[in-house]
Amino acid sequence: METTTVPKTLAEASRQRRDIVTGEVMAEERLIRFVAGPGGVVTPDLAAKLPGRGLWVAADRASVETAAKKGLFSRSAKAKLSAAPDLADLVDRLLAKRVLDGLGLAKRAGDLISGFEKVAAALSAGKAAWLVEASDGAADGRRKILAQARKSPKPPRLIGTYDASELGLALGGENVIHTAFLAGRGADRWTFDVLRLSGFRPLLPESWREEP
Repeated sequence: METTTVPKTLAEASRQRRDIVTGEVMAEERLIRFVAGPGGVVTPDLAAKLPGRGLWVAADRASVETAAKKGLFSRSAKAKLSAAPDLADLVDRLLAKRVLDGLGLAKRAGDLISGFEKVAAALSAGKAAWLVEASDGAADGRRKILAQARKSPKPPRLIGTYDASELGLALGGENVIHTAFLAGRGADRWTFDVLRLSGFRPLLPESWREEP
């Protein structure tokens, strides 16, 4: 059975789309847009800006795999389209890059700070929307900064998807371990991409769960 979420405003209605897998109508931020590329190849359009009719799928690995496997792109488009078997992996890689690039943009906009002391100060002031920790950072330092985050008047969300070299490359530093994305409109926009990424990969390394 198809389900529909009633929008509160006309503007909100214009940002809702139907998932071709379940038929559910939901906000664009919860979906991945695809278009028919050259030769009828299904192409992800994460920024939702490519020309052509959009084919929308819920932002999670199972949904994208189902759409590709069952020919739902062709059925929705009413045309013969080709979806690669590893389409979900491609979306995963593109989303991971988009989220990482978003950190670089945030730094240039002054919305990102790095370094243990600066991040700890932002946490204490309740100014951090996200705590971005290098996946390969020392456990002791991570425990200390997470303890600081838990005491924050506005505890941030946590992501540990990228290692120190990936963060360093994106932020122009050699050894980036602790980073905070300051609360604001930039963080709100970035959050949409992070939540979409969470449908394709864990935001935290499995090894962190074993830490005391």
